[in-house]
Amino acid sequence: MSIDLVAAERFLHTHARLLERQLFGALVHGAPDEPARAALRAFQNPDGGFGHGLEPDVRGPDSQPSAARTALTVLADLDALDDPLTEQVADWLLTVSGPDGGVPTVLPTATAYPRAPWMQPQPESGFLTYALAGLLWQSGLDHPWLRSATEWCWASLAADPDPAGYTVKFALDFLDSVPDPRRAADAVERLRPALAADGTLPIPGGTDGERVPPLELSPRPDSPSRALFSDEQLSADLDRLEHDQHEDGGWDVDYLHWSPAQALEWRGIATVAAVATLARNGRLELPGRLLGAAGAS
Repeated sequence: MSIDLVAAERFLHTHARLLERQLFGALVHGAPDEPARAALRAFQNPDGGFGHGLEPDVRGPDSQPSAARTALTVLADLDALDDPLTEQVADWLLTVSGPDGGVPTVLPTATAYPRAPWMQPQPESGFLTYALAGLLWQSGLDHPWLRSATEWCWASLAADPDPAGYTVKFALDFLDSVPDPRRAADAVERLRPALAADGTLPIPGGTDGERVPPLELSPRPDSPSRALFSDEQLSADLDRLEHDQHEDGGWDVDYLHWSPAQALEWRGIATVAAVATLARNGRLELPGRLLGAAGAS
């Protein structure tokens, strides 16, 4: 095994947020998850949404859909989507959704604060609707926003003849979770033309050569999206992920580093995600809750 977990944890304690440090402890060491939940709650607003830079590319305090996605992702990693925070997020999503049932990618309140160049407010519903709906389907929550958002997702998939970039990534998040296996499998197959021959997803308008690798598109074994990738592609991507650990112990992202804080925060998120993905796909055996996670759905 080439992964240095001691160095990864040292990187997190040196550079990452309290949230990622507590999440690493829960996932890798089996520590109680309440400290991670408490760290997450610090990013919540009275309206039930999340902000305060929880998603590092939108730095303002106001609630944003991207931060809601990050919050639900943390709860999913902890196997804690039954936390009351999940329903609070769903209630907030109802307040910002459009008549079509979807949510914008960025709300206008972001304009008053630092943000990534691509995080520009748009009035129409956007691709984060896919990701948020997928996470809420994982929770088992029966909520009116999820019902309307699911209709938006299916309609948007049917209406887009040539999806690309993060639309494909987040659509796969939805299709891996929605409880409609046959329809999901058909929709996954229709997304295949967006992938390059090596299974990566090119990002139009991203940094030079920016691509989403197979394990980010399909991080969990036995999910419907795995049909898009060969065993050889997945094995090669696991090799790539192992070897992407930096000398300082952390992993990195390949999209634009536009501020020092944003860059370090993303590196903390990427480091926890890399260790979790390697464990879930059989490349790491850990004493915490990720033990035996290979093959989990």
